[in-house]
Amino acid sequence: MEHGFDPFKKNLVVADAARGNGAICLAISPAMKALGCKNRCRLFEIPSNIEYEAVKPHMKKYMEYSKRIVSIYLEYISHEDIHVYSIDECFLDLTPYLRLYKKEPMELVKFLMDEVTKRTGICATAGAGTNMFLAKVALDVLAKHAPDHIAYLDENIFKEKMWRYRPITDIWNIGRGTATRLARHGVYDLCGVTRLDESSLYKEFGVNAKYLIDHAWGRESCTIKDIQSFTPKSKSLSNSQILFEDYNYENTLIVLKEMVDNLTLSLIDKELTTEGISLSIGYSKDVVPATGGTRRLGYRTDSYRTLVSAFVNLFEETTYRDKPIRKVSICFSDVDSKFYGIDNIFEDYEASEEEYSLQKAVVGVKKKFGKNAVMKGFSYLDKATGLMRNKLIGGHNGE
Repeated sequence: MEHGFDPFKKNLVVADAARGNGAICLAISPAMKALGCKNRCRLFEIPSNIEYEAVKPHMKKYMEYSKRIVSIYLEYISHEDIHVYSIDECFLDLTPYLRLYKKEPMELVKFLMDEVTKRTGICATAGAGTNMFLAKVALDVLAKHAPDHIAYLDENIFKEKMWRYRPITDIWNIGRGTATRLARHGVYDLCGVTRLDESSLYKEFGVNAKYLIDHAWGRESCTIKDIQSFTPKSKSLSNSQILFEDYNYENTLIVLKEMVDNLTLSLIDKELTTEGISLSIGYSKDVVPATGGTRRLGYRTDSYRTLVSAFVNLFEETTYRDKPIRKVSICFSDVDSKFYGIDNIFEDYEASEEEYSLQKAVVGVKKKFGKNAVMKGFSYLDKATGLMRNKLIGGHNGE
């Protein structure tokens, strides 16, 4: 819309072509989908006979549009009945508003969609259902192919239209791993799940079998109210990045140190400490399975020196030295208040307080002058990514 194109006629992909033909298409226009192209494909996967325009992602602008669209919903629906699921999807409980606006369910859905189009020029797509799962499946699988961009499912329609639908990975929360494990039992669609002995499913999936069984029947007990009232028993901070090219062992270690530095500053800023760490290293083209692990520290800390040492040790113990690396993920687990928990009796408290004060000052400088205002020296090495990633939003162009 910003470029003045009709998305139903213009072949356009959102991808940073400067990253090469392997760049992921974060979105493609409906015109491209009509030609058989799929979201999340890579540029080299687009057939050579299709002419298209590639536009860099602009996350800040997308977030502004997202806020505008949610604000439209909020004019008609209370925030208590809205769950913002992602930058471009919301769950809305319309049940309490049908009587208020004197509309049938699909009439109210169409009204909200028309309001979005009228005010932003964007054509919204809607999945409606008698529970959140059915609404999501209606959106993901059916609405995008409907002439009016709306689809509806209740449990009976779900059995009719979705029980034998394939591939099963198009169904919300069923990934390739789950599909592979179901295939071992000769199951390739939701109808197969309903016919499989439940004890076999619990043996294969443990407690998660309950959700798989419920979803196969179109059942979902969770509501927006449940989501908004949910409080996790434990908290964590995590960060992950997909590298722009294959990295070797030594250069990945530079990136790991940068990531630990950034996540530690988040601890400092939020007045938190952590008692555990986890690391995952993904390899190029899945040449070998991901490696990594978890470590309990036995005490709480917000010290970069302590945390980076623990991560480096874990990295050295678990990472292949001769395999190309493409993804790094780190996590601080059991995060809690700085003033709660077990202290490290071997820690030099004077040095720790000095480090904390310095880190606190760094946080202040970055907030005032930008994330790149002060950086550790290794961020200026050739294969470091911190300076560039600090300009991104969600890993993408932040303009």
